[in-house]
Amino acid sequence: MLTQEEQAIARGDRGDGAAMAMRIVAEAARLMGAPRLIPIASAHIDGALYHGDSGTLFAENLVEGQAKVAVRATLNVGALDLFGCSRQKLPPHERDMAKRMMRAYEAMGCEPSWTCAPYQAGHRPQTGTDVAWGESNAVVFCNSVLGARTNRYGDFLDIACAIAGRAPDYGLHRPENRKATLLIDLSDVAPALKQAEAFYPVLGTWLGLNAGTDIAVIDGLQGFPNEDNLKALGAASASAGGVGLFHVAGVTPEAPDAATALGFQKPQRILKPSASDLARAHDRLSTIATETIDAVAIGSPHLSLDEAHALESLLQGRSVKVPFYACTGRHVIRALDESGRRKPLEAQGIIFVADTCVVVTPMLPDGGGVLMTNSGKFAHYAPGNTGYAVAYGALKDCVESAVTGRLHRDESLWQ
Repeated sequence: MLTQEEQAIARGDRGDGAAMAMRIVAEAARLMGAPRLIPIASAHIDGALYHGDSGTLFAENLVEGQAKVAVRATLNVGALDLFGCSRQKLPPHERDMAKRMMRAYEAMGCEPSWTCAPYQAGHRPQTGTDVAWGESNAVVFCNSVLGARTNRYGDFLDIACAIAGRAPDYGLHRPENRKATLLIDLSDVAPALKQAEAFYPVLGTWLGLNAGTDIAVIDGLQGFPNEDNLKALGAASASAGGVGLFHVAGVTPEAPDAATALGFQKPQRILKPSASDLARAHDRLSTIATETIDAVAIGSPHLSLDEAHALESLLQGRSVKVPFYACTGRHVIRALDESGRRKPLEAQGIIFVADTCVVVTPMLPDGGGVLMTNSGKFAHYAPGNTGYAVAYGALKDCVESAVTGRLHRDESLWQ
């Protein structure tokens, strides 16, 4: 199964670290039934988030074996804000191990991007190229919006692929496995809803719950979603279900129209969500009926610069009454600093979080409460990860609620 070059790497010709990585990738290929390994153009590494000492020791073992990434490799969020915008509450031992882990990945040549939205930080592989990406939202965006090809690579297969420069040839790397079999018909959804930012996490949640293992093509969104909408759609679908690829007819690279995405075959299933279907998906994103909120968190996936500007516009110079966490990447923080816009927002009470987010590391005020968010992914993970109940709303609703300290939501879209 391995080429002569791959066998040489596995034997140790490039050092012990590269040998271990190649053996991991080869064994994963065997388990998946992949006939061969294929070269990759890049990787996005999710395995640098601290979950326990073993992950740190694994990374440091690779460094001791002189492992270096063979392709461009960006880093997903870690457990610490090394950029220095915010403070985490990890105990001393966990903080030390998390920092050691992050530094080990940097030592292997990974870019210190520390963002779950690398595609908005300049890492955008070309359509049709094979890559090995981790982080569920990044995977679905890479496949669905950029048209590059990746499976959902978990910890620590992602870094092994990056070091080996190879990935198993199976799953979504193969064109025949990327064809849609499920048609989602949105022709009856009102244009006003398709234009609404809050619609896309709801649609993603509904898609994740209903797609199963099918590849979907969504018809009827032509002309509506921007990149941030597609980001939100993909993140929610990957959190609520196992979606790694969807097509949007007329928008995504492999779907100039629905027929092409379907491979010119009849769909095995056709789903047409009703207003009540979408309303139920919307309601599912909130876990509590409440009149007050205790904190707001946005930016999962990390805020784009456009979304940061939208936050600034909606605040209109007002200050917030509850902690308001805006999770984003270093690339956005730097752009805000260059334009002089970060400090005024912080003076209004916005807490920028770089390198990490409020759901993967302790940061929220102690004691629990109600967290408001416009993120389908935060809504899915926050109750279990933070102990906070969740209230879902549009970004405008989050801002108004934070300014007043009481829940504000425009429910007219869902009636």
